[in-house]
Amino acid sequence: MAKIELRGLGHSYNTVDGKPNYALHPLDLTWEDGGTYALLGPSGCGKSTMLNIISGLLMPSEGRVLINGIDVTSVGAVKRNIAQVFQFPVVYPSKTVFENLAFPLRCRNTPKGEIDRRVNEVASLLNLDGVLQKPARKLTPDLKQLISLGRGLVRDDVAVILMDEPLTVIDPQLKFSLRRKLRDISARHGHTLVYVTHDQNEAMTLAEQVVVMDHGRVVQMGSPQALFEEPVHRHVGYFIGSPAMNFLEGRVDGGKVSVLGREVGALRSAEGRSLGEVVVGIRPEFVTLTDTPQAGTLPATVMDIQDMGCFAIVSADLGNSTIVKLRTPHHVPPVGAATNLAFTPEKVRFYKDNWLVS
Repeated sequence: MAKIELRGLGHSYNTVDGKPNYALHPLDLTWEDGGTYALLGPSGCGKSTMLNIISGLLMPSEGRVLINGIDVTSVGAVKRNIAQVFQFPVVYPSKTVFENLAFPLRCRNTPKGEIDRRVNEVASLLNLDGVLQKPARKLTPDLKQLISLGRGLVRDDVAVILMDEPLTVIDPQLKFSLRRKLRDISARHGHTLVYVTHDQNEAMTLAEQVVVMDHGRVVQMGSPQALFEEPVHRHVGYFIGSPAMNFLEGRVDGGKVSVLGREVGALRSAEGRSLGEVVVGIRPEFVTLTDTPQAGTLPATVMDIQDMGCFAIVSADLGNSTIVKLRTPHHVPPVGAATNLAFTPEKVRFYKDNWLVS
């Protein structure tokens, strides 16, 4: 159980023209005791760098790491009472599954009865009961990763569990079950869980709070619902949601927003502001098709239809090579048909210099 605070934390692996070339730009961030968090972003955005600094595997070039109010920046990984699970399986191939799971406990001179109890409990949780006596080298990559995951869970004295894309090699059907179990484990034992992933589905279904990163910066932290409904940066709108948020060139004059000369909404605050050129953001879920042109609609041509069974993803061309995607459960006109797009006014978002202005 631990509260993690990052204070002015940043890291650069090298310098350019004498200035730090940041892999992780200086930031302040707090993770509350017992919370479940996900670090979400593309490869190279700084997720693993942040995780390795928290675990003690990497010394930051600036800033501090506090765990329960204690500065542990210069404290080694062994003394931080943290369990870390890596992206690829780390196992002892000559040892049995049981011995692999028991290893962290034996290193701490845990009584044999307690070792047996904890190993069997974790093995049951991860469906490893039937292979406990098999050598790890004879197992498939996904089972080996379950062993790595189990070694991170077998200790009940850890305060923080850090996971760096641990389900990459796991079968897709098993991933769903494991994410649910990880949530249950964190809630049951009160661990602070930090989970690194580039998969929005993993982040949104596992974590209470998601930290979205881009180019070494945290651009937004919030609940899955908040990130979906109110992305404060264009990167969040792009990275969260499938399909991603639509972004269209527009203008704000007198508080009114237009796209291709047609009004599609208004600023929710600062009425009368004239921001000039903006980027209009709208989720595909909040775009609808209508046969009849109306005030606030945009004429378009259906370019593509992806039938997903219970819904369809439609790509529509506004006539200037600007494509808008929408997600609809209803029957749609055929490819090539003329139609009109309507935006749900209260769901329209406006961005200036990539940041939300309304």
